[in-house]
Amino acid sequence: MNVFWKNGFEATSVYDLTQAMGLSRSSFYATFESKQALFRRALQYYSKNGLRGLREVAEQAGEGALEAMMMALSDPGGSPKGCLLINCITELAPHDEKVAEMGRHHLDCIEDIFARAIDPADPESVRDRARAYTSLAIGTLTLRKSGVSPETIRRTLEQARFVLPE
Repeated sequence: MNVFWKNGFEATSVYDLTQAMGLSRSSFYATFESKQALFRRALQYYSKNGLRGLREVAEQAGEGALEAMMMALSDPGGSPKGCLLINCITELAPHDEKVAEMGRHHLDCIEDIFARAIDPADPESVRDRARAYTSLAIGTLTLRKSGVSPETIRRTLEQARFVLPE
């Protein structure tokens, strides 16, 4: 997963993967079948863990769930490599329907977590607002990757309460 995250799918070779995992080429193919199959497994693993973490943030933050989730998703002080899934959507989704489908599913799940935090009794009634929060948080990943300071990203996220009032 980390090799794909660092290099992107296209720039990652089977050699890179076998070196990182300490496998022979034949063991790699016997275990994973293909680079694409391993990549999809890595994306599923990343998505599952990321969504679980975001749900935990929402549950633990209580009244401040929206702000906490925005900060968790954007991770202002995090690595400039950004979010693996968003990177993959950008790199591959235009010509790989399976990655596009995985990306849509992941984003739908994030929206659902936001919607349930906004209105647990009727999350569907706030779906558009949840999508706006998701879009703003995901957009800050581009800011981070381009070198915008963590403080600027934090200030940008704080504006959500004015841009997306209750």
